[in-house]
Amino acid sequence: MNQYGQGSTTTDQKGPDMSDTTTRTVGVLGTGIMGAAMARNLARAGHTVRVWNRTRAKAEPLAADGAQVTGTPAEAVRDADVVLTMLYDGDTVLETMREAAPAARQGAVWMQSTTAGLDSVRSLAELARTHGLLFYDAPVLGTRQPAEAGQLTVLAAGPDRGRDVLAPVLDAVGTRTVWSGEDGAAAGATRLKLVANSWVLAVTTAAGEALALAKGLGVDPRGFLDLISGGPLDMGYLHAKADLLLDDRLLPPSFAVATAEKDARLIVRAGARYGVRLDVAAASAERFARAAAQGHAQEDMAAAYFASFDTEASEGAEAADRA
Repeated sequence: MNQYGQGSTTTDQKGPDMSDTTTRTVGVLGTGIMGAAMARNLARAGHTVRVWNRTRAKAEPLAADGAQVTGTPAEAVRDADVVLTMLYDGDTVLETMREAAPAARQGAVWMQSTTAGLDSVRSLAELARTHGLLFYDAPVLGTRQPAEAGQLTVLAAGPDRGRDVLAPVLDAVGTRTVWSGEDGAAAGATRLKLVANSWVLAVTTAAGEALALAKGLGVDPRGFLDLISGGPLDMGYLHAKADLLLDDRLLPPSFAVATAEKDARLIVRAGARYGVRLDVAAASAERFARAAAQGHAQEDMAAAYFASFDTEASEGAEAADRA
């Protein structure tokens, strides 16, 4: 046990002599930004891939990559060695797997990669036990580009006895797996994911506010970026998000505003459960919600920048400056 009362983590990384040519049959439930990329990489690695999405049109393009598009979750998971869920939230996963799990074979591995929150992970693990599935809490770090390149980091927790089945799937979707225990129900991987996401969302919020303040004060945002470039305050992620805003490239999103709001609220809820007040995460959730209400829900989360601007307030400030 470590100082936080959790099991220690171990890391597996792919190397040139670690390839596994064994193929699996994988049922992928959810083909949004991340799920589609993961399914495509699984098919390219030679696995048999069956996909399902609530909106079938989002899954259809995967047929060109060799995936079989199915009409129901049950069809996607039938006879699968591995079931991969990458849906919007825990409630959606629970609803979908209640339909799918009875069709899955006993002993199949369930790789649950949705950012679902602590309560949901326990409910999903219980559903897995009910249907004789080996449950792996396995959220991922990375957005559209690393997902498409098969370069995700998988945070995983689950029993040793199914890891050999899961290994070729992990190799197809990521370059690194961080193991945090053998009990998926303990949500060790999800706990680590929430901590990591709290940092990502805080940086995104701070970047948006700095750029918004630059605009409000009439400061060239590129001048600000040049000022900190190469110094201790610099960060590649800041430049990446700033470029999306300044070059008006918020679509397609790497990580959407609506999803960022959902994750921020999961983070706040998890902190509250353990007596940790997360003011920045709570404020970030409200910023994402305001940006969504302004019409930016499906844009990249950098669009939270627009939450800094209220038309009436801006007009008032401009009038005050003129006076």
